[in-house]
Amino acid sequence: MTFDALPFPVIDGHNDLPWERRETHDSGVEGIDSEEGSLHTDLPKLRAGGVVGQFWSVFVPCDEPDPVRATLQQVDVAHRIIERYPDTLALARTAAEVRAAIDSGRIASLLGAEGGHAIGDDLAVLRDLARLGVRYMTLTHNDDTPWADSATGSHPHGGLTDRGREVVAEMERIGMLVDLSHTAPTTMRDTLDVATQPVVFSHSSTVAVNDHPRNVPDDVLGRLADNGGVVMITFVPQFVSAAYASWLAAGSAGSPPPVTVADVADHVEHARDVAGAAHIGLGGDYDGTPVLPADLRDVSRYPVLAAELQWRGWGAGDLRALAGGNVLRVLEATDERFARTAFVR
Repeated sequence: MTFDALPFPVIDGHNDLPWERRETHDSGVEGIDSEEGSLHTDLPKLRAGGVVGQFWSVFVPCDEPDPVRATLQQVDVAHRIIERYPDTLALARTAAEVRAAIDSGRIASLLGAEGGHAIGDDLAVLRDLARLGVRYMTLTHNDDTPWADSATGSHPHGGLTDRGREVVAEMERIGMLVDLSHTAPTTMRDTLDVATQPVVFSHSSTVAVNDHPRNVPDDVLGRLADNGGVVMITFVPQFVSAAYASWLAAGSAGSPPPVTVADVADHVEHARDVAGAAHIGLGGDYDGTPVLPADLRDVSRYPVLAAELQWRGWGAGDLRALAGGNVLRVLEATDERFARTAFVR
């Protein structure tokens, strides 16, 4: 079945299964085709959730002593996962390859690097990651880089430095998407000031619904229409719910406040109202956070969100755009630049 024929074809912006496999399975890839494990993600759950495309994060922590080497190891884990299950997964680097994978009945598997520390401040490494199929890079993770402020860092630069603008320009030149999740609002604004291509937020929610540092303020959301980019709403409880964030900050005493699909839908609708229906998507952050809303507890649960939005009056076209159509459009807009990069198989 083609992408356009599916009612809620999810292309999710961020999943940390490769890191969880490193941490819990010594980077092994066996058993992902079974639901016997305790992780949020496996192949049966992806099928049940209607996931037709997934950006696999090749994340390494900011304090990793050799981040370039560790990132290459995570690229290897992601490639080995895809290669181990060729009947279910297919490596995809362009929108055309995403559509071809879906047409063949497989889940299109894209890669995204989380944090500019992954390149070791070296544009040659950035280009090599692109050649290995890494389609986006988040400019920061939880700490500042030497050239960009993180949402949760100490903000030494006041946003994006001249070197940061050089990194953004090179990413755009080679067609690698600039991911602004995890960045400070000053970095978001500085990047949008110089961006000539659509940006993404691979896994973020909205400040107006929950004033959390990891979320996106309205003035930035409002600029996505002119930029052509997409904010992919995440399901992480402390980003979604102010009550949960306060409970966590207070030491997690007693039972946590409930966080539900309705809370996530509130962020989706606010982002739609400010940025527009053509500029929203989904980035669950499965296996990147220990707890998720109970009714969105693993990757099989995307239909629960679709049902909530249908109940709120969403039509078929907007649901398909949210699920994956919008990020597919962003890929298509930048595919020609990315395809000029010499792919390495």
